[in-house]
Amino acid sequence: MRLFAAVLPPEEQLTELARAVDRLVRLPGAERLRWTSRPGWHFTLAFMGEVDEELLPDLHARLGRAAQRTEPFPLRLHGGGHFGRRALWVGAAGGIDTLRLLAERADAAARRAGVAMDEHRRYQAHLTVARARLDTDPRPFVAELDRFEGSRWQVAELALVRSRLPGSGVRGEQPRYETVGAWPLGRAG
Repeated sequence: MRLFAAVLPPEEQLTELARAVDRLVRLPGAERLRWTSRPGWHFTLAFMGEVDEELLPDLHARLGRAAQRTEPFPLRLHGGGHFGRRALWVGAAGGIDTLRLLAERADAAARRAGVAMDEHRRYQAHLTVARARLDTDPRPFVAELDRFEGSRWQVAELALVRSRLPGSGVRGEQPRYETVGAWPLGRAG
């Protein structure tokens, strides 16, 4: 199954983001972007790709330990940016160092469980809101996102999410996401 470790923002924060994205989709050029749907709004910590089911028990145990060793931390959706001219994202503020540490621990947990991970690189906190098939000027969208300040919440859980890619070929179909494991952060968990 296709898996990734993530932090999932609460509904209140997703509603705030939805209002910001509603403003973005009205900007000139927005029709050239494929806007991600609300179920796809998450902070990916460690993308694992296809994982053999036989690895799941060890992966679950190791992710549980990674969560237990990480204390809950504050976070808020904040600002935005882009990767090249093809991905637009919302950033984060608050406990970024702890978020990065949790990403490192989730990556290490997957590797130790035997998951073949891609090349390791420094974690960049981002929540993708749109992608483009062709080069698109992201500056007007980033300028609008620069004013976005979401409300703070306490990150208290590490999630393991399964993604199912669209298979029907229907234009605009979005991936489907299912949380297949979740572990509370901190020793109390």
